[in-house]
Amino acid sequence: MIARHGLDAKKSLGQHFLLDPAITGRIAAVAGGLAGRHVIEVGPGPGGLTRALLESDAVSVLAIELDRRAIAALAELEAVSDGRLRVIEGDARRFDATSVPAPRQIIANLPYNVATPLLVGWLRQAGEWEQMLLMFQLEVAQRICAEVNSAAYGRLSVLAQAVCSTEIALRLPAGAFSPPPKVDSAVVRLRPLADRPPPELLARLEKVTEAAFGQRRKMLRGSLKSLGGEALLARVGIDAERRAETHTTTEFLKIADAL
Repeated sequence: MIARHGLDAKKSLGQHFLLDPAITGRIAAVAGGLAGRHVIEVGPGPGGLTRALLESDAVSVLAIELDRRAIAALAELEAVSDGRLRVIEGDARRFDATSVPAPRQIIANLPYNVATPLLVGWLRQAGEWEQMLLMFQLEVAQRICAEVNSAAYGRLSVLAQAVCSTEIALRLPAGAFSPPPKVDSAVVRLRPLADRPPPELLARLEKVTEAAFGQRRKMLRGSLKSLGGEALLARVGIDAERRAETHTTTEFLKIADAL
């Protein structure tokens, strides 16, 4: 199929294909039972993971693909899917995935060059997903799941953990992909928390963490100067001389709530 459609992976699209059915089957299995679920897949490429999802008990799979070459390849799968697969050509950052019936899950080997902005957008809609099972570069996966005071802890850790439980569910070596990337990868499971900050507070949290971790070597009084600095931190009883990586998600939410 790849040869027939000239579907060589493009670096500009962040493409690294997963083709081994044993591996794609493991990813689908990690999702748990998909009976009654509607699955959204982003960046399916030639459809390696798509096939595994169609072999599950999912009611439907919606595949969103930007690469026109892959659309033609995926059409072959769509034609034999008994109506369970729908392929959409377009940029997933502009697609309202909540238009898919609930209960819905996102399961995807994300294109590396847009993985983080896609995740941040979906975190804003966390209540809409039963879970997200997403493939990232290992370094990004570790940042999402990092604990406070660790080297990997940062803005993405705080935003993700403010609205979801996070865990690395599966690790894959670079050699599992075609072409192999320069780094290993990992599948992260994100499950929405029952008690999540409302959208307006999450928006303020994005602003606070952007400032705090944008200058992470500074004390918080300096990195948050444009947002109120010492006066803001004094209102919530947080030591202004601590650095961003020492603050828990709960503390960042307190700061954001005081803005």
